[in-house]
Amino acid sequence: MVSLRFPFSFSQPPKPPHIPSSSSTSRPFNAAVVAASAAAAVAGVAVYSKDWTKPGHPFLQDALNFFFANRSLPLWGSLSLNDSSNSVVDSRTGVSFPSVLAGSRQLLGVGMRKKRILGLKNIDVYAFGVYADCNDIRKFLGEKYGKLSSSEITENKQFSDDLLESDISVTVRLQIIYSKLSIRSVRSAFEESVGSRLRKFGGSDNAELLQRFTSQFKDEYKIPRGSVIELGKEQGHVLRTTIDGKDVGSIESKLLCRSILDLYIGEEPFDKQAKEDVNFNVASLLQK
Repeated sequence: MVSLRFPFSFSQPPKPPHIPSSSSTSRPFNAAVVAASAAAAVAGVAVYSKDWTKPGHPFLQDALNFFFANRSLPLWGSLSLNDSSNSVVDSRTGVSFPSVLAGSRQLLGVGMRKKRILGLKNIDVYAFGVYADCNDIRKFLGEKYGKLSSSEITENKQFSDDLLESDISVTVRLQIIYSKLSIRSVRSAFEESVGSRLRKFGGSDNAELLQRFTSQFKDEYKIPRGSVIELGKEQGHVLRTTIDGKDVGSIESKLLCRSILDLYIGEEPFDKQAKEDVNFNVASLLQK
């Protein structure tokens, strides 16, 4: 049974919510959430005959707002569904993320990129959301992992590598928080972080590939607070970059795609909690 950490699959009829046991997840639900789950299941039957799958349906809005208001859910307890649109709001930052991108890429995790300044303080640079095409997940990972439990999947060391290597359509959406961030700083940060991953996965002879990627972030682009950068991995391992909706370049490189995704869901991610939630939700999507 699919049990996402937040239920944004609008294409399926409501199912009784899965309450993870201690053997399947390390994140316990408290009694209030269990009771709410039962109530939501009953309510789900009542609205089944209506077009509840439309984004913004009152039942879905109310149920999600109740769950996300409960702080016992470590990450998703800090998210809420925006009443005016089909989006998720991170209460830590106030940043709003669409629950779906490009029609089929579902939001699977939200995190934060922090940077230490002069060794003195951390600043919140940007919030990010990780999206993936659910059909691609099942297509490329279903045969290998579909019969395993969520805990067996997430504890499998090969799982993360398969997620990074597979030709799954993925988007990482960066939403700028730090108001003094310049495009030059973004370019410099990617030179360091992506460069280290390119060396890790492909050796030292990848300077040209790194330069092709970072040169997309030209000085002419302004990125005030609220700006959006999307790093989209398309079919065929093509990395497509947009800044505030403007396409700034595409590069076909499996190595580059893996290096980018490794920053967010790899072995040493920017936000460990976000990676764990992405893995949990991908594993849930793979359940038969």
